[in-house]
Amino acid sequence: MPEALRKLQDAGFFLIIVTNQSGVGRGYFTLDDVERVHQHIIREFAVFGVILRKIYVAPEAPDQPSRGRKPSPQFLFDARDQFSIDLAKSFMVGDKLIDLECGWNAGVKRSILVRTGYGSRVERKEAEQLRDALVVDDLPAAAEWILTNGSSA
Repeated sequence: MPEALRKLQDAGFFLIIVTNQSGVGRGYFTLDDVERVHQHIIREFAVFGVILRKIYVAPEAPDQPSRGRKPSPQFLFDARDQFSIDLAKSFMVGDKLIDLECGWNAGVKRSILVRTGYGSRVERKEAEQLRDALVVDDLPAAAEWILTNGSSA
């Protein structure tokens, strides 16, 4: 997976993570725990030369008010403003319908569902809602599609 991210980065894409972490709001773990995991991910990707520009976290439980909890596009708007990203030339990749909706709500060029994680189940259960999505096997396949069919952001 880091190799796929490196190819996107080398093509000019900024790599940003937008994540809902409702376990914080539900009391299962702390925001510090989430930050430790993110720092580990950042260090692991750095070994491959991959730079994650930012990780936006929505720690609220689903029933709590939230500024950025997906499918809200707010964190993508924040990234647009902070990094001068053209969302119309950007892509949202995820394994849940709310990930794709976040991208659609922000006006990205394409939302892409990966079949890994929850993706295969989402593909089976939400076929009608996925009519505007691209569905691929995994992150390397998404990266390959973006590099072949998209242009850098």
